Amino acid sequence: MSNPTPSSSRFSEATRRQFLQAAAATAALGALAGSAAASSRSIRYENRQPAGKAKPRTPLKDGETIRMGVIGVGGMGQGHCAAFPNLSRNRGANVEVIAIADPWPRNLNSAYKNLTEKWQKGVDVQAYADYRQMLERPDLHAVLIASPEHWHHQQAIDALMAGKDVYCEKPMTLGFEAAVAMHNAANANPELICQIGTQKMALPSYLKATEMIKKGLIGQPTCGQTSYCRNTPKGEWNYYQVDPNWKAGKDVDWEAWCGPAGETAFDPYILNRWRRYRKFSTGIIGDLLVHVMTPMMMAANQGWPIRVTASGAHIIDKQMENHDTVNLLVEFETGFQMVVMGATNNDTGLTPLIRGPKGNIEVNDGSVRFIPQKPYAEEAEEQRPKIENIGDDQDQHRFNWLSCIRDRSHPPSDTAMGLKVVTICALATRSLWEGGTWHFDPKTLVATKG
Repeated sequence: MSNPTPSSSRFSEATRRQFLQAAAATAALGALAGSAAASSRSIRYENRQPAGKAKPRTPLKDGETIRMGVIGVGGMGQGHCAAFPNLSRNRGANVEVIAIADPWPRNLNSAYKNLTEKWQKGVDVQAYADYRQMLERPDLHAVLIASPEHWHHQQAIDALMAGKDVYCEKPMTLGFEAAVAMHNAANANPELICQIGTQKMALPSYLKATEMIKKGLIGQPTCGQTSYCRNTPKGEWNYYQVDPNWKAGKDVDWEAWCGPAGETAFDPYILNRWRRYRKFSTGIIGDLLVHVMTPMMMAANQGWPIRVTASGAHIIDKQMENHDTVNLLVEFETGFQMVVMGATNNDTGLTPLIRGPKGNIEVNDGSVRFIPQKPYAEEAEEQRPKIENIGDDQDQHRFNWLSCIRDRSHPPSDTAMGLKVVTICALATRSLWEGGTWHFDPKTLVATKG
């Protein structure tokens, strides 16, 4: 086993120049997110460069250990670093985390120590500050991306181009243009696996609801409602202690951390609690609501979102730049309406429900219920199908990714679905900060305020 060394945990000057040039070239990709672009009444996707062709992937033999790397080993990243060795021990997944990357030495050293001394003893792990050095390794089969949202698209594209299968944490990207670029890269290389980390996509309850709706049990879906609400009196995303004496360059490579977000004055609170700031996150929408919108969109299967209106407020957590209460109304191309509620100041949410003229399907994490509507109640009875208990659905989502890597099957939580979800996030964020309703044309990839 090897410890993180100055050569592997810091950028060389040549690498730094290349890194910052690449970051500057991609800085515009967050345009539609509403956090990085100037206000406008019409936004068009302009980055129409053809997607590149990936290097050949490293073949995986039957029964061979999957060798994976993790980019971004803060809180969520370390959770993944602990979870995959557990899947090997408890479910026979046969996977090892052999490489980690993060420009923040605190995270890098902590994850390295935990992996080698606690979670995965006896496995040689290499640590890198520059994730691209990690991607050069020919022995890596797959890469998981758990970095801050503004880095997702570039790291995912780079990993795909390096011939690696990818698991990218949600939201797929921070901005719409970044999502299109990432989807194009995945679409141009269908031999590679690219799964988005929206955990509820693995729940049997939503898979059953999808099946019931596809069979026509409720008729044409007309409306859905869902929410993600929790109560955090001390303020949301204040998970970790901040040291106000942290210094850029001394404690973290700040330029590398900012990357595609562009030049930003160093702030230790942004570094440690970035989801609270609009330049680096859409807050409730991208971190929480994607988990409930994605499986409902899968179950209802109503195509593209074409109109989004959102409202938000700072009611309790007034120090947070992102809102602590939001409400979204989303219209899809079939006319289907989705009502979405999010809060970090009260944990009472909406019952997840998909309506149709023949009945309603109520779907929770562990249950599904069909409730017939009058006058169709005489034709159908209420149904409560038995739903398998799979335990931790996030572990199941991880396990599903590993299964796709082995059998080369396509994950349901893919970049095509991720692009639709990011479109909602981007338009809702625009609506929150600029007001109005935002319309989207999936044929031209143009959004217009009206």
